[in-house]
Amino acid sequence: MKNKIKILIAALSILTIQSSIFAQKAKPKSKKIFNAPFGVQGWTFRKQFPADGAVATLNLIQKIGITELETGAAKGTTNEEFKKLCNDRGITIPSTGSSFEELEKDPQKIIKNAKELGSSFVMCAWIPHKGNNFTIEDAKKAVEVFNSAGKILKDNGITFCYHPHGFEFRPYENGTLLDYIFKNTNSENVSFEMDVLWVLHGGGNPVKLLEKYGNRWKLMHVKDLKKGIVGDFSGGTPAENDVVLGTGQADWKNIFSVSKKIGIKHYFIEDESEHEVENVPLSIEYLKNLK
Repeated sequence: MKNKIKILIAALSILTIQSSIFAQKAKPKSKKIFNAPFGVQGWTFRKQFPADGAVATLNLIQKIGITELETGAAKGTTNEEFKKLCNDRGITIPSTGSSFEELEKDPQKIIKNAKELGSSFVMCAWIPHKGNNFTIEDAKKAVEVFNSAGKILKDNGITFCYHPHGFEFRPYENGTLLDYIFKNTNSENVSFEMDVLWVLHGGGNPVKLLEKYGNRWKLMHVKDLKKGIVGDFSGGTPAENDVVLGTGQADWKNIFSVSKKIGIKHYFIEDESEHEVENVPLSIEYLKNLK
């Protein structure tokens, strides 16, 4: 009898284990849409860095849960000092910025700056043009500068990315001036950073652009445009039109689905509103729970 009881207990244990395994298989775990490190564009904290200083602001950024920054050194610190302050808080600086003028006149300075910060990417977010009129001549000038500086940066281990700002979506031939810039820059030396808000504001479709140009997109500004706002080619919009992720116009599920496929690894939340300290944690929670 005792042997029969032991056999029965063993059989029930096996059935329980099998049922558990079957239940796990039958109920697949939900996959998070966003699983990259949380990054932020330094401009988001443009008020805090000057007012509170680098240490206090980086403490705030660390507390929020940010581990990557796209930025230059805070005022009053050298690149080396700022990098150490970041490293001490578990924060890296994979990307930094440069002006168009620096790209044109002194790419070696850009390279030195990026290497001191530990950045492997350099982004430029503006092409000079008169007023609200970005022309084909402006685009041709940008292509020339980007191709030249991009090669120098690439030869020194740095990837150059241009960050479209909405004004490039003016129609040109069978596409836009942004299409012209993509087609006429060397894909080996010139890459791009998508700012989702500015793509939307300029009338572009982030998902279609990610699909169209694939891995030429290397970085992303994760930024949402307030619902109901119809943009233009100005490259400017009031600060209150920056809203918490998921409350605006962006189709984040499909954006991240495509961006992961093409290999984007660095995403920087950017909030230009007057409520960045409240908004950024809410945006992070949205990303954590996006399924």
